[in-house]
Amino acid sequence: MLTDKQVRALKPRERPYKAADAGGLYLYVSPAGGKHWRLKYRFASKERLLTLGSYPAVSLSAAREKKDAAREQVAKGINPAAIKAAERVTQAVTFRAVAAEWIGKQTWATKTREKAEWTFRDLIYPDLGDRPIAEIDAPMILDCLRKIEARGKHETAHRTRQRISQVMQYAIATGKAKSDPTPRGRSLAPIKVSNRAAITDPRQVGGLLRALADYAGEVTTAAALRLAPLVFVRPGELRNARWSEFHLDEGHDLGPLWRIPKERMKMSREHLVPLSRQAVAILRDLHALTGNGKLLFPGLRSRDRPISDNTLNAALRRLGYGSDEMTAHGFRAMASTLLNEQGFPPDIIELQLAHQEKNKVRAAYNRSQRFAERRKMMQAWADYLDRLKVGKA
Repeated sequence: MLTDKQVRALKPRERPYKAADAGGLYLYVSPAGGKHWRLKYRFASKERLLTLGSYPAVSLSAAREKKDAAREQVAKGINPAAIKAAERVTQAVTFRAVAAEWIGKQTWATKTREKAEWTFRDLIYPDLGDRPIAEIDAPMILDCLRKIEARGKHETAHRTRQRISQVMQYAIATGKAKSDPTPRGRSLAPIKVSNRAAITDPRQVGGLLRALADYAGEVTTAAALRLAPLVFVRPGELRNARWSEFHLDEGHDLGPLWRIPKERMKMSREHLVPLSRQAVAILRDLHALTGNGKLLFPGLRSRDRPISDNTLNAALRRLGYGSDEMTAHGFRAMASTLLNEQGFPPDIIELQLAHQEKNKVRAAYNRSQRFAERRKMMQAWADYLDRLKVGKA
């Protein structure tokens, strides 16, 4: 068997040579002076070779420990060379590659996909994207999240943590990682919960509706503001509305209707919005202005791009409503609150808000059987808003 002194004294020769230790372990000495530990063993009746590292990074005692561990694997019917090859492949797989594979399998709405891709591209990949996913540990992830927290984006940090964990879980399931090192949410600063501002007092709603009717800004923005309380969809669903989704004729089998495709819905499920007479009137006037394009509310710079995320909120600010009073998303809370107060069935209200129904059987029944009730509610809601606007409700 070799000794430390002998290993240190080995000199390069004109040709490579081997210095044997025991149990198949030997040191391969190259003409350039490199000393590399190798193990010769038999597996499945064939002679195999396993590299164990280079001297002096791997000492004689460390090489013997690796040899013993490999011999134990052989005794258990495991080929250590195959295990090592698999580890090399795993270590070569980056977080970016696994994340791209995971993202490709998701059936998100367009807006959700855009937000997720932005999160990975701008917040995660700069720190973790090119790291082998099997080598990522909790401190690396926490460092990435702390940078987001440092900008005051506590909710974004928590959502980013969730995305990282989802990719790590997928990596485990596909054999690319052995564990999910993502720190728990309590490792981050808590999220300060704040509900989106909304006006729900009937008298104040009447004042808001009168202000919307008098809005003197862009015509398309004015139309969007007046339509928002009548349909109470999410702001992104409204501003991206396309004329091809609308049926304004009474002769349609379901009556005047807005059919929002699942690709644009948060829950990735088609959503039907019955259109009241008041909504149809707004849409017919708007069609004369933008009906020759695909979008109801094109932006000023391009007719192929909708008004921006902030257009409606900015318009509300121009009307004197602060961000703590009313937001574009607040029309949903307004409708939900007042419709419930008027005694409409909560199931119908939730359906029209396109909230997720946890009971799948019940959800399927509701979507297929309760549209007529929703149409009656939407017309009653529009009539109620008219009364509020003139102060008679």
